[in-house]
Amino acid sequence: MSETLTRLVPRVRTRVYGWAAAGLLLAALPFYLDRFWLQAGLFAMAAALGAVGINLLTGATGQLSMGHAFFLAVGAYGYCAFAGDGADGLAGLGLPGWLAAVLAVALAGLAGGVFSPIAGRLRGAYLGIATLALIFIGQHVLFNAHDVTGGYNGRAVPPLSLFGLTFDDTELLVAQVPFGAVEKLWYLGLALLLGGVLFARGVLRGRPGRAMNAIRDHRIAAGVMGIPVARYRAAVFVLSSMYAGLAGVLLALVFQRTVPEYFGMALSLEYLAMIVIGGLGSVAGAVAGGVFVSLLPQLLTRYSDALPLVSAPGTGGIAPGEAARYLYGAAVVAVVLFLPGGLVRLAARKPPNPTHTPAPPSSTEPSGEAR
Repeated sequence: MSETLTRLVPRVRTRVYGWAAAGLLLAALPFYLDRFWLQAGLFAMAAALGAVGINLLTGATGQLSMGHAFFLAVGAYGYCAFAGDGADGLAGLGLPGWLAAVLAVALAGLAGGVFSPIAGRLRGAYLGIATLALIFIGQHVLFNAHDVTGGYNGRAVPPLSLFGLTFDDTELLVAQVPFGAVEKLWYLGLALLLGGVLFARGVLRGRPGRAMNAIRDHRIAAGVMGIPVARYRAAVFVLSSMYAGLAGVLLALVFQRTVPEYFGMALSLEYLAMIVIGGLGSVAGAVAGGVFVSLLPQLLTRYSDALPLVSAPGTGGIAPGEAARYLYGAAVVAVVLFLPGGLVRLAARKPPNPTHTPAPPSSTEPSGEAR
């Protein structure tokens, strides 16, 4: 027992120091990085939040969903409708920003709850086809409900106010460094991502997580053991929808304008690519996949002049967004073929210990001469 504790304590201490160092590094980045990198990081945080939600549904429970983009749109446009004051001629309730964000996430959960009876009874490709209908319904509403969504041109996103701090481009000096909207939102995004990750890990490590994995691995056996399969599927669908709504709110705050075209089928496919590349059923894998898929097109756009075959949009050749889809499509194929556990499995692999020496043979084992 004492030997086990002796080996365990340094490992835990190293992990704590590593997380503390990573936290300090992330907290210091707004003081040194320019707007592009901070905005790219915020997009990655929003993508990671949405990926954690769909990973709870698809990776942990085995339910395929093609309608994740619909719930991101509900969160983004819900926030605009609740927080808007009507000055732009569009419908708005003029609620405080923090309350509008909470209600937008709740609205996404309510939309998931309306669909949850279907999600509780369908599985596999049947659920995927059913959720695909949400994309077409959502696109129709977003383009035609002009008084709420602004139609094809979208609508401006009201800035969020929290504890007297407004997350807009009004400069705030912090240690002689001007903080605008992106710098302020950086810490909000970190807090939301940390809370979302910890909550998801708690769900997966507890009794609900074991039930979800049992439903994924063998639905009939889970029902025989007394797990209410339909109820769990419906509940996870609602939870996944709320994660998507929260990601939609953060995306809207970063973009500062919501556009219906963004919340299409391609976005749902990107979220499926995130969890496959990162690792199905893993919270860390969802974050890794979200960061990879969201940052890739932005990096290609940033360095398109220095990359072969990639050119700036509208100048001929392969556009950065199109090249990014090719690359993470190839990454999905590579992960499925050669790394089924996703990127998270790379970090889980431990190199062999070169100082380890095999134990001497037991005295009861016959020697080579006796054999």
